Amino acid sequence: MRNARFLPAVLFAIAPLYAHGATTAYRIDPVHSQVVFNVEHNGFSRSFGRLKVTEGTVRFDPDDWSKSSVDATIDLASVDMGDAEWNKAVRGASLLDSDRAKTARYVSDSVEKKTDDDGIVHGKLTLRGKTLPLDLPFRVNRIGKTIYGLHTVAGFSSTVTLDRAAYGMTSNKNSIGNDVSVWLEIEAIRGGDAQTRSDKETPDAPAQ
Repeated sequence: MRNARFLPAVLFAIAPLYAHGATTAYRIDPVHSQVVFNVEHNGFSRSFGRLKVTEGTVRFDPDDWSKSSVDATIDLASVDMGDAEWNKAVRGASLLDSDRAKTARYVSDSVEKKTDDDGIVHGKLTLRGKTLPLDLPFRVNRIGKTIYGLHTVAGFSSTVTLDRAAYGMTSNKNSIGNDVSVWLEIEAIRGGDAQTRSDKETPDAPAQ
């Protein structure tokens, strides 16, 4: 009987050790995640745009990165070039073609660790209905509680260059560059952590 009372205490004590080594699932936070890109414009400058990451899951094991994965969806209709007419042109059939394929999706095949903070996601990007291999070099920025302790967040950054012609965007060759530089800034909230209205930032509250 004494051992029976002792056993739950032992299990409670060692549980965090197993949790630390396990793969943890995080849901991508659309408020704090974004895709920023730029492309050469006629040799004069580089035009910048932004896209929203609408949903996704990141699984990350700090002890064994090979067990990690990512699945993210990007809203192509959300493209913002800073000008309504330019937005409409980029959403059009010759470029993102968001009326036909409203989203892009990136799904990992494997994750490779390079240093303590840097790695490469090997995966595939589906864009305009075409799926091609795409490796994403990334950095683990931080994993920890928000300043209010509301939830645990994992933050990642990545940069990559896309060949737009490979995905069928071959128009405007004389005015728009072919290589598109892309930045991804991702924050993901650990699964199971509560997120209610009170968790979200308000104009009179400090950023979390």
